Amino acid sequence: MKLSELNQSQAGELKHMDVTALLPLGAVEVHGDHLPLGTDLYLAQALTDLVEKKIGEDKALVLPVLPYGQVWSLREAPGSVHIPNDVLSGMIAGIGRSLWRAGVRRMAVINSHVGNGDAMKTAARNLHDLCSMKVYLFTYPGADEAIRKVCTSPMPHKGYFHACEIETSYMLYLCPQRVNMEKAVCQYPDFPPEFDYTPIPWTKFMDRAVLGDAKAATAGKGQVIIQAVVDRMCEILSGKEE
Repeated sequence: MKLSELNQSQAGELKHMDVTALLPLGAVEVHGDHLPLGTDLYLAQALTDLVEKKIGEDKALVLPVLPYGQVWSLREAPGSVHIPNDVLSGMIAGIGRSLWRAGVRRMAVINSHVGNGDAMKTAARNLHDLCSMKVYLFTYPGADEAIRKVCTSPMPHKGYFHACEIETSYMLYLCPQRVNMEKAVCQYPDFPPEFDYTPIPWTKFMDRAVLGDAKAATAGKGQVIIQAVVDRMCEILSGKEE
C-alpha cells in the first residue's frame, strides 16, 4: 500500500497492522549524457516497487521517494543537487519518528546512491536510541556476487563506479525508456594519487560524469543483478536470511 494514497481513517489503522515502511532514497546528480539526472531516484523507486510486490502489498507501506541525497563529489556539476549529511540524516530520522507515532515499528531504507550511506547510518542509530525503531539500510545488498558473474569491465578505482556498465545495466532493465545508449561512453579517468587520503571532487579530474564502461551495459545483466538484490532484501525483511 502507498502511504500517500491513504486517507485519515486508513492512516489511523496503521497501528493495528504488521507492516514495514519502505523508503526509497535516491539522488539528483549528473550521470553523463546517456542517463538522466534522476537516475538514482528512478532506480530507488523501481527497486521499492519490486520489493513491495514480492513481500506483498499488505506487508509493505511504500513511502514517497526521497529524491535528494548527498552528492558532494559531483555537487559542482550543473544539475546536481547536494544535501549535506546532517540535513539528510535529519530528514530520514524525522520520517522514521513520524511513522513511529503512527504505529509503524519497522522501516527499510531502499537506497540507490552510495553517497547516502553515512547519513542513513546516523539516522538509523538515532531512531534506535530515540524510539527503538527497527531500521534496515539497503544499498544493493547481494549485488557483488551477481556483478562478478555477469559484468566484464574493470572497476575504475577500488570499487568506485558511476554511470558505467553496472548502473547503466540497472537502468536498461528497470527504466529502459530513460536510457540513450547512443551517447554511452567508456571512460577511465586518472585518479589523483592522493584520492584515497583526502576529499577531492570528481569534477577536478573528469569532465563527463562516467566512471567505467557504459557501452558494455545490457538489460540482461541488469536483470540478473537486480533480481539478486530484490531477493536478498526480501529474505532479510522476512527473517529468512542465512
